[in-house]
Amino acid sequence: MDLRKLKKLIDLVQDSGIAELEITEGEEKVRITSKLAGQMMYSSPQMMHATAPAATSAPLAVVDAEPAQPEGHVVKSPMVGTFYRTPSPNAKAFVEVGQTVKDGETLCIIEAMKLMNEIESDVAGVVKAILIENGQPVEYGQPLFIIA
Repeated sequence: MDLRKLKKLIDLVQDSGIAELEITEGEEKVRITSKLAGQMMYSSPQMMHATAPAATSAPLAVVDAEPAQPEGHVVKSPMVGTFYRTPSPNAKAFVEVGQTVKDGETLCIIEAMKLMNEIESDVAGVVKAILIENGQPVEYGQPLFIIA
């Protein structure tokens, strides 16, 4: 995320008076927290602690770092589209956390241009994490699952 976007986000939080704003774009994640008027702090994996220009000299708010992800093989999105965990709205999810999967087993569907594309596991193992919520947009190369 470039500095111009960060500055606009900081200004948005400052002007609106909201306490916290979190934005995720692909693998980048930024959280801006405002605990005191005129004071901002944001974090991202590349820039852990940076501050916006402040009008007063009050202490800065503390920002949490991203939680650690489980170790294992990361299954990434092969395309841009919409992520679906189930084959239809009322159906059971293809996989759940803790479930054992085989190489070639369907993990999810990504809808792209009205086509439903089944995404299959490229390794056998146990699903350790599902990184995307049902119905959320995904980008090419975005991590979807962790399998160990």
